[in-house]
Amino acid sequence: MGVTVNHRTFVIERDLPGSVAHAFRFWSDHQLKRRWTACHPDWQVMEDRFDFEIGGAERMTWRKPDGTEQAMRAHYLEIHPRERIVYAYTMLTAGKSISSSLVTVEFTGRGATTLMTFTEQAVFGDPRDGDIRESGTGIGFDRLCEEMAATPA
Repeated sequence: MGVTVNHRTFVIERDLPGSVAHAFRFWSDHQLKRRWTACHPDWQVMEDRFDFEIGGAERMTWRKPDGTEQAMRAHYLEIHPRERIVYAYTMLTAGKSISSSLVTVEFTGRGATTLMTFTEQAVFGDPRDGDIRESGTGIGFDRLCEEMAATPA
């Protein structure tokens, strides 16, 4: 029995309200990041670690209402303050990897706003998961825009 592999790359851009420094804070500050990345209010948080530094890790584990555990394990590879973040992460369901990704987030100042360019290169076991990931990531970035607009710089 072979393993299914589906490679996918997607790019999402958002014009964020505020300076590059303000935008970068929403990626580098634990509490600010959780305000826009928390997307399943019915999932119980089992683990939440955030070590935003080169070589640092971000770990989240949730329990879904059906009892299944979902986890995200990220490792920060590059951090260039107010310019770029590069990290690798794996998503797991019930302890089994469902995807692995390399992500680059770039920040470009545009006066009073910031262009954020998010590029994800991913490997999925199930090709349908790529559409779900891209859509969910976009929804998260919509929340990021809302949270940034509501938070003073």
